[in-house]
Formats: sequence, structure tokens, C-alpha cells
Amino acid sequence: MELIQGVQNVVKWGIATPHEAITMASLVPAKSVGIDDVCGRIDPGYAADFIVLDDELQLKATYLDGKPYFEAKIIKKTVSTRRESAPIHNLRSVIMSKLVLTKGKYDHLVKLSNKNHVIGALAIDQRGSLKKMIAAGNPNVKGDEGIIRFKELISEELTKYSSSILLDPEYGLPAAKLRHEDCGLLISYEKTGYDATEIGRLPDLLPIWSAKRIKELGADAVKVLLYYDIDEDPAINDIKHAWVERVGSECVAEDIPFFLEIVSYEASDDDVKSAAYAKVKPHKVNDAMKVFSDPRYNVDVLKVEVPVNMNFVEGYTKEGVEPVYTREEALHLFKEQSEITHLPFIFLSAGVSAELFQETLRFAKEAGSTFNGVLCGRATWKDSVAVFATEGEEAGRAWLANQGRKNIEDLNVVLDETATPWLERVEVK
Repeated sequence: MELIQGVQNVVKWGIATPHEAITMASLVPAKSVGIDDVCGRIDPGYAADFIVLDDELQLKATYLDGKPYFEAKIIKKTVSTRRESAPIHNLRSVIMSKLVLTKGKYDHLVKLSNKNHVIGALAIDQRGSLKKMIAAGNPNVKGDEGIIRFKELISEELTKYSSSILLDPEYGLPAAKLRHEDCGLLISYEKTGYDATEIGRLPDLLPIWSAKRIKELGADAVKVLLYYDIDEDPAINDIKHAWVERVGSECVAEDIPFFLEIVSYEASDDDVKSAAYAKVKPHKVNDAMKVFSDPRYNVDVLKVEVPVNMNFVEGYTKEGVEPVYTREEALHLFKEQSEITHLPFIFLSAGVSAELFQETLRFAKEAGSTFNGVLCGRATWKDSVAVFATEGEEAGRAWLANQGRKNIEDLNVVLDETATPWLERVEVK
């Protein structure tokens, strides 16, 4: 049951007045988790995230950061009415509610998780970039044989230690068949990359695949990657919103979990590793999470970046590099990220070293983040690509069996120390 339905029910059944019901759904839960100083009421200094209801307690508008995000056709009339006839409460109370899963989706998520209900997944759905990495080490590799075989080695050697593996249907299906019997399976549904000749980094789906076909493979989840700049032209972002809605609706129809991977960027500057981008990254990452936590998208798990560039955090910078964030500021941003969504969320590794990624997870735990696992790719296996390409298959296998295994087992230890079970964010209907 959604929170708004609960409000409607207690009023309909005579348990509470509209004002009392709205207070029960906003200020009361805010107080229960100690955030009533920033949300739970409409007052100066409070978060400008709220919804507008009509006399029948039907949703008429959603506002994020004071800006209209959703508006019903009669929104102008609703907003202009007196507060008593258009009850308003802080949206953060909705965000603090739980994700409602079907039994089918719940069972799939269990298959993707370890015994602690934490997702410790291995990502190897890279396509074009991985082909280039292999070709750089061995120009004699032709066609798709190299990338297919490399993914098979990853699956054979590393899925013994991972709760699940993310693969693509273009080169990864042979690898999917070789995964360990206890390893769950996620399949990517999007085309790799984007058309750089067009503005907006618009996404596209693989034309001969669907959520139905992915489920028929035996997959436990559908994953799509979305490049998203929350400050980009609203017309571009609206295309992306509709695209995510379509995938979410397919996953609802097939009763399979929907993992949305969000990669942030700045439309006016491609350098996401700069200090300038580090300053805006928390806004880009966290506010994008807020957008796609809206139930209209039917997202079940968010796969996201950490909200800061750790290379610009006080205490983590290289010599001569000026920090962008103090340690306290960075901790606050991790905590903010955790509280901005009611959905289970997991971190992507973004190609950083295994050591830095593990240290980042410890930092998130210190901040009070209740993240629910990882979908870790290059941080685990990227150094094996050159070995595979230059020294051959057996050398690549040996690297994976030793260093690759160590990377995952070390990560699993850190996850046991830092990650929170996703059960705390869901309920089963």
C-alpha cells in the first residue's frame, strides 16, 4: 500500500480527520527518525519537497526543491485554493516509506543477494569499452571471440564468490550459462553508450530484446543505464523520464525486478573528474535519485554513484590537490543520499581501484548510509584484461583465480561490515 492510500483510508474509515491523517504521514514519521528539523511541515527553512492533495485527498501535484515535478490538469486551481482544502505535506515522509514488492520480485531479489540480503554483484556488461581494452593489448584479436571468452572466464572464476552477475545479451549469454549455480543473473537491456552526434546522451534499448525475453533467459532482473543531468533541458529529460517509465512498466508486467543505473554528468562540460564537477556532483547524483524514486517509474533498485569524488575529499586528496569537500561535508552528503530515497540502492564502482572502492564503502558506513550492496565491475577485474590480451587465456584465468578472487573476497568482507540488508527498505504484498 502506498502512503497516500493509507492517508485516504484512515480518513474514509473515520479514524482521523484529514489534518490528523496528514500529520500522521508527515510530521510524526519525521520526528520518529529525527529529521523533523528539516521536513515534516511547510515552514521557512524546511525542505521544499511536498505534494498537493485535493478535497478527496487525491494527488494533484508533486514539488521537488520548490519546483513543480508533476502537475494534474487542474493544478492551478488546486494550488490557488486555501490550505485547508488543498492539504500539503512534506514529500520526505513519502520517501521514508517502503518499497512494496510482489512475491515474485521479492524471490528474484533474494536470488541476487547473499545470505544477509545484501547485493554483492559482479558487473561485466561492458561492451565497446571492453572490446577496446582487449584490442589494445592484442591487436590480432578479431571479431567477438575475445570479448565473449573473457566474459566466460570472469563467470567461471568469479561467480563462485559473488551473489549475482550482470551481463549483456550481446556477448554475455555464453558466460551466463557458466555461472555458479548459486549466482543470480541480471541482464542489461540498453544499447551500450550513446550517440555523441546528438545532444542529450539519449538512451536506447536493444531492438531484439524485451523484459519478457530477458526473463525467459532465466534472469532475475532487468538493468538499464541512464546518463542523466538533472539540470539539462527539461525536454531532453522528459524523453528520458518516458523511457524509464516504459522499462518500468515492462518489468511490472513480467514481475521481474527493475534495476536503474544512473550515471550523472554535466551537459556543458564533459570532464566529470574535475574539481569543478566535484562541486556539483552531490546535487547531480542525489537529486537524480530523488527523481527516479517516484513510484511512477516502478524502479526496484537504484544503482548509483557515491555522491562525492573521493579524490577531492579532505584526507583522500593527492599531494598538491585542494580538497573540494571537508571530511564532515562529505559524510553529510553520504547521509543525505541515503535519506533521499525509500528504494534499495547499491553503489557502482565507477572504475576506481579495488582499495579505494572498499575504503569508500567504509566511509559511507561511517556517514550512516544504509546502502544495500554493490554492483562492482572494473574495480574487481580491470587489471586482468591486459593479462588476458597479452599473455593469453590461461594467464588471464590464473589472475582471476588469484587476484580477482581476492578482490571479491576482500569486498565481501567490507560489505559484511558496512552494507544494510535491503529487507529494511521493502515490504512484500
